[in-house]
Amino acid sequence: MCTALIVGNMIGSGIYLLPATLAPFGWNAIYAWILTITGGICLAYIFSCLSRRYPNAGGPYLYTEKAFGKAPGFMVAWSYWISMWVGNAAIATGTVSYLSVFIPQIVSVSGLAPVVTLALIWSLTAVNCRGTYLAGGVQLVTTLLKLLPLMAVIGMAAMVLGTEPVVRTGIPAMEFANVNVAAITAAATLTLWGLLGLESATVPADKVENPSVTIPRATMFGMLFTGIIYLLACSAIILMLPADQVSASNAPFADFMQTYAGSGASSLLVLFAAISGFGALNGWIMLQGELPSAMARNGVFPAWLGKTSSRDTPVRAHLVASSLLTVVVLMNYSRSMTELFQFVVLLSTTASLFMFLTCSLAAIKLQLSGQLQANPVVLIVALLALVFAIWTIIGAGGEAVMWGLVLLVAGIPIYFWVRKNNA
Repeated sequence: MCTALIVGNMIGSGIYLLPATLAPFGWNAIYAWILTITGGICLAYIFSCLSRRYPNAGGPYLYTEKAFGKAPGFMVAWSYWISMWVGNAAIATGTVSYLSVFIPQIVSVSGLAPVVTLALIWSLTAVNCRGTYLAGGVQLVTTLLKLLPLMAVIGMAAMVLGTEPVVRTGIPAMEFANVNVAAITAAATLTLWGLLGLESATVPADKVENPSVTIPRATMFGMLFTGIIYLLACSAIILMLPADQVSASNAPFADFMQTYAGSGASSLLVLFAAISGFGALNGWIMLQGELPSAMARNGVFPAWLGKTSSRDTPVRAHLVASSLLTVVVLMNYSRSMTELFQFVVLLSTTASLFMFLTCSLAAIKLQLSGQLQANPVVLIVALLALVFAIWTIIGAGGEAVMWGLVLLVAGIPIYFWVRKNNA
């Protein structure tokens, strides 16, 4: 279930459109994936080491707090928490958009789309309030389902390449683009979004059996497995279909299957995209409730958010987070607020990148101070993860970084206000 949480949160519905944005880069996109996956493995290794040393709930908040104190820990967790429920609004609206292909009334009937979106959000909130085991079961099933079309693309590509050295008539055989650093960097700014979620299992650590062993294994395996799926599936589409066709496509996975397996694949792929979004939303809703609950128990969020139900689930935290998520969803469905919604989504993604940065710094600080067992391998990987985290933040762009810093600083007065009221 921990592995399903990681894989399911990393692979959302966006993967089905990613090849279209990467297609113009050709082979540069493949090298970008390799670079991004390598950085993700370094980050996953650091989270594995930190979760083995601190197998408690909170994940990124806990590690930052242990290394730098409660205030920095709160600032990072505050921005990371906001990134969750704001990002969930994008996942929810995207999932409903895919569903509208099968139920056109969702978009044709005025006001129905936000109702369906909120119904989806609150249904999954109820699942998570019911218990972590039920939510984990939903995550496991949806993760297995969402992998089917990706594995089908990989399998079809292997079969075609194994039987035909040159791709079928009319389709160019793996065209090589001019590989250069600038193009790889530009492509990597797109692929790095696929890393978000690799830390997922560290947040609800108190719900995990034998967390000091289970979470590190799940984190490493989940990152490696997802990285391989990303690389093989996206590479097959980018390199085995004409770039112009892929870049103009609204469903590149469906186009690939239709080219090599015949018609009828398009609608099926849309269904799996909806399932993929549903699973990702379930996993991120779990985290958006678990993180503030862990922070409340550590005295940096209002104490009443730390209360749990008889099933040991943070119902209050789930209700607050999903209420905030509801507001953001309604913003998206107001035409005058759409531009603001897109900006807030960009801001939330940048907050996750800052979280990667601080956790890499935390691993270095904890090892140098002796709180993490001295290990030159861990130190080297932490330095590599730090360099990668800095690079991803630079890739996000100046405006996103500036507002990300504003979000971090905005947490300072809230931190002192909460500490004062909890005293």
